[in-house]
Amino acid sequence: MRKVIGIGEAILDVIFRENRPHVAVPGGSTFNCMISLSRLGIPVAFVSELGNDRTGDIMRDFMQSNGMTTNHTGCMFGRKSPVSLAFLDESKDAEYIFYTDYPAQRLDVSFPVINEDDILVFGSFYALEANLRERVTDLLDYARLRKAIIYYDPNFRKAHAHEAIRVRSMVMDNYEFANIVRGSDEDFFNLYGKTDMDNVYEEEVAFYCKKLIVTHGSDGVTLYSENFRTHFDTTPVPPLSTVGAGDNFNAGIIYGLIKHGIGYHDLSSLGELTWGKIIRYGMAFAAEVCRSYDNYLPPEFAEKYKI
Repeated sequence: MRKVIGIGEAILDVIFRENRPHVAVPGGSTFNCMISLSRLGIPVAFVSELGNDRTGDIMRDFMQSNGMTTNHTGCMFGRKSPVSLAFLDESKDAEYIFYTDYPAQRLDVSFPVINEDDILVFGSFYALEANLRERVTDLLDYARLRKAIIYYDPNFRKAHAHEAIRVRSMVMDNYEFANIVRGSDEDFFNLYGKTDMDNVYEEEVAFYCKKLIVTHGSDGVTLYSENFRTHFDTTPVPPLSTVGAGDNFNAGIIYGLIKHGIGYHDLSSLGELTWGKIIRYGMAFAAEVCRSYDNYLPPEFAEKYKI
């Protein structure tokens, strides 16, 4: 079976409600996507790093209990594993504070083997950090050479908006590596100060990557491609937490590509009907995650979709 390779942060999310800690769950944008895909029966490999501390042990145990190998998750000896505090507002959206203890030398790990039609997932500020950039692009170069599908989620949070101008050239490089870009309208507002997503596609993305998926929260999803533009309405879900919603939308898209046998050479000819089926997996998975405080699909839900 095809596999999915992810690269990104592994972090313990402490979720606060009304300024009180409510629950602590393993997280990280790509990490959440990988956990859900593994629960769906898809082979995954996750490239990351953790400290040799109790938090790191919790994260590694969680990965292994969900069928994920830790062979490509390096150990930062003498360092603490990263932690985030996620404060939920009235809309159940999160504002984050991050605590990290990374060494100067990052990501000293082996990469997994990548084959044609495998899928590589990357994104967030992790893909823009200067001391990670060389290793990230090494993996992207390898995936492109092997004709894997490369899926990029900028996940560009408001906390980094003041750095948008500085990192835009790297974001463009990431678009160029990608076969599919998926971002929220908030991501693109934080990056470009634009609310017109047609303009974002035409002026910022299309030259580098022809496939763009924009999520608009409860206002649905817009798909842009070289051949068409189409919008999908969604059914609003009263959320307990939106943490992990976008990550699991990504999991749904990747699941749909694998479920429908869409390989590297099929993307350019993919029609609206098949794209609609794929995007509805993304919306269903995101909605399910909003119903709990976990960052990933519940095992009983994933069992119904298992490949």
